[in-house]
Amino acid sequence: MDLAAYVERTRSGPCFVCAFLAGNPDYSHETVFEDADHVAFLDRWPTVPGKVLVAPKAHIEHAVRDLGEEAYIRLMAFVRKIALAVETVFEPERTYLYSLGSQQGNAHLHWHVAPLPVGVPYAEQQFHALMTENGVLPLPPDQAAETATRLREALIARGAAEEGQLRFQEAQLPANDEGPGRGTGPSFKSG
Repeated sequence: MDLAAYVERTRSGPCFVCAFLAGNPDYSHETVFEDADHVAFLDRWPTVPGKVLVAPKAHIEHAVRDLGEEAYIRLMAFVRKIALAVETVFEPERTYLYSLGSQQGNAHLHWHVAPLPVGVPYAEQQFHALMTENGVLPLPPDQAAETATRLREALIARGAAEEGQLRFQEAQLPANDEGPGRGTGPSFKSG
């Protein structure tokens, strides 16, 4: 990942969430789950295995002042559903939930759901584990698709994917628990 190019793109390019939702191929992400108002998708540059971004579909920039109480509660319930699926699939030591962005770049409100792998040394946890400056993990398209499938299966198993909410048909999911993508994902980067 070219960090300088990424920063430039976030500051001068289109809104990455809106571009993704509009189908712009330069802003493609692997969708995990969506409902009428929210979308969850894999981070293209994850710093930990299984990192998911969650955003409202409407272009909202402030979690506190742009969302009414009910909309905020629905968004946070959606974030929780995704976080529970991430925990089921990746069995992390801890799951970090945080929202970043600013008026100067990545302004569209979005939450990061970042599962910290078990065994990461304390000095490499918390902010260190989340900063792209410390490295990102490769996420080839086939691995992204497998990860998204595993997360959708976890959502279905938990009952979070109520009828009509899941974008992908169950027929697209594997019929059993065997096959590719059943491991814990890539190894966590080592410093």
